[in-house]
Amino acid sequence: MRTQRSDMRFLPANDPTRKKSPVTVTRPSYITFDMYGTLTAFGMSALTKELLADDIPAENMESFLDTFEMYRIDEVMGDWRPYDVVIDSAFRRACAKTGAPYREADSKEIFAAIPTWGPHPDVPEGLRRLASQYRLVILSNAAESQVYSNAEKLGAPFHAVLSAEAAKAYKPRVQAFEYMFEQLGCDPEDVMHVSSSPRYDLQPATDLGVKNTVYVNRGYEPTNPYYHRYETTTIGGVADILGL
Repeated sequence: MRTQRSDMRFLPANDPTRKKSPVTVTRPSYITFDMYGTLTAFGMSALTKELLADDIPAENMESFLDTFEMYRIDEVMGDWRPYDVVIDSAFRRACAKTGAPYREADSKEIFAAIPTWGPHPDVPEGLRRLASQYRLVILSNAAESQVYSNAEKLGAPFHAVLSAEAAKAYKPRVQAFEYMFEQLGCDPEDVMHVSSSPRYDLQPATDLGVKNTVYVNRGYEPTNPYYHRYETTTIGGVADILGL
């Protein structure tokens, strides 16, 4: 896991030595966001550790969490299924692989906790700055029953909140992004997409032709400059990129 930094860097996708000034950013019609991890503090690992603290030795816990995360990624790559099914299947597979005890009640508790999560501390003010001049959109790997509760806690108005359930596809499948473009009536070059996840968001967004991609480095995944044009550590940094 990368250590968070207090500085902000702007990184063009194809040339790490080339400097990109904020004033050269093409004004997007929409700023689109991943939500969990990027805007909403993702609490799944902390809760999983709490639930399994008596079952997994402390020195093995990070390995279990990595395995659980791996299977969550694998579970969203196929046809859409409800998110509680995705979580339960990934949790069951992680337990089977590591020898941890599987309890359906644990996966249900993890799923039930999702709509209670609130924003990272920097998010409300950063979003308010952006909302003063831009239409904000969420595209989230979420259930319809949960996504609006999390979005309401972010402290800013959104033009649209789009879920994987509505799209019938989870990111990183391009179908999820195509659904978003269809709902917004725009093309990939009309949006700036912001995410803390290169593999869930920034790679498919780049492949589809989104030019203005922003990596919010929250330490979840390593940086991959090919798949983002700009890098920051806060949502306020996105406003800085746009010259607000």
